[in-house]
Amino acid sequence: MTIYLELEKNYSLNVYAKRNVTLVRGKNVRVWDDRGHEYIDCVCGNGVANLGHANEKIIAAISEQAAKLITCSNLFYNDQRARLYEKLIQITPPSLKRAFLCNSGTEGIEAAIKFARFATKRTDFISTTMAFHGRTFGALSATYKPDYRNGFEPLLPGFSFVPFNDFQKLKEKLTAKTAGIILEVIQGEGGINIGSAEYFHQVRKLCSDTGTLLIIDEIQSGFCRTGKMFACEHFDLQPDILCLAKALAGGLPMGAVICSEKIELPVGKHGTTFGGNPLCCAAANAAIDYMLENQLDRQAKEKGDFFIKRMSQLRLGKVREIRGLGLMLGIEVTEDVRPLILKLQDDGLLVFAAGQFVIRVFPPLTIEFEDLDLVIQKLQHLLK
Repeated sequence: MTIYLELEKNYSLNVYAKRNVTLVRGKNVRVWDDRGHEYIDCVCGNGVANLGHANEKIIAAISEQAAKLITCSNLFYNDQRARLYEKLIQITPPSLKRAFLCNSGTEGIEAAIKFARFATKRTDFISTTMAFHGRTFGALSATYKPDYRNGFEPLLPGFSFVPFNDFQKLKEKLTAKTAGIILEVIQGEGGINIGSAEYFHQVRKLCSDTGTLLIIDEIQSGFCRTGKMFACEHFDLQPDILCLAKALAGGLPMGAVICSEKIELPVGKHGTTFGGNPLCCAAANAAIDYMLENQLDRQAKEKGDFFIKRMSQLRLGKVREIRGLGLMLGIEVTEDVRPLILKLQDDGLLVFAAGQFVIRVFPPLTIEFEDLDLVIQKLQHLLK
């Protein structure tokens, strides 16, 4: 046991199922532990490090901004924040006109719930089975997994769940009290499940017809991960509220809630101390510029297609299905994934689970094809 591992074990609140590895350094797709062991990182900070580790553009932006101004109250305007607002409206779907900046995905979902209730004067929400939207009280109310919910009930009233990708069940659940429908385009935690174009078009029409707000959670799927800047673009889906985080600021903690003109709040109805601070905004501006300049959406599509084609050609006895969009990838296997994930770790590959039977593979979008081929070889060795 290393000293750092021992310190965390002794002094941290034990809310995470940690592995016995202490990561201390990273560069692009590789990370190293405190003993010098090297790994290819396909956990990617649970979808944060889309630009890889120690990206030089992010380092430069953070360093330059830290020497100028790190924090700025939302009582004042700020240059980096203003630029980021403009960028976010330019790159998100045309239905979205204004943004709120916060610190995480779960905080973004909390804001979306408040905004939807205030805008519609309704109280209820529909989410889906296997959905994951966060662990704070409102976001947890929209999250399906009983293990996350048990011990914290009663949660917020008015939340119900229907099967994902089943429009009829969703339509039957909707009432005059429904303020919003909260959906992931691709369920990440739930198993890399992709909704159909017909489903999303039907949900969009239902929301428009009934005055219900469509809240799309792209906290993990956003920022080029799926081969588009946002996964909803695969289906030409126009949300009323879009929740973003994870890869937004190149590794710094940041979230954003992008809203249509249906959302209007008076001054003082919501806020956050650290949301939109200049340091994170500078990182986010640099991250978005890097994504656009390097066409990371195109890279993710090409590399994801390569991965799925190569893996599908292999005879892998433990594999039921390989699915995903871009580099948001899942491998459904015939046994519990936890022992498999630890064996891959021993072989120098870091991946993580999406439920009991799905291995989640989320490499940085900057991964080279040679390294992606090495990932495939390691998976083939284990899963054949």
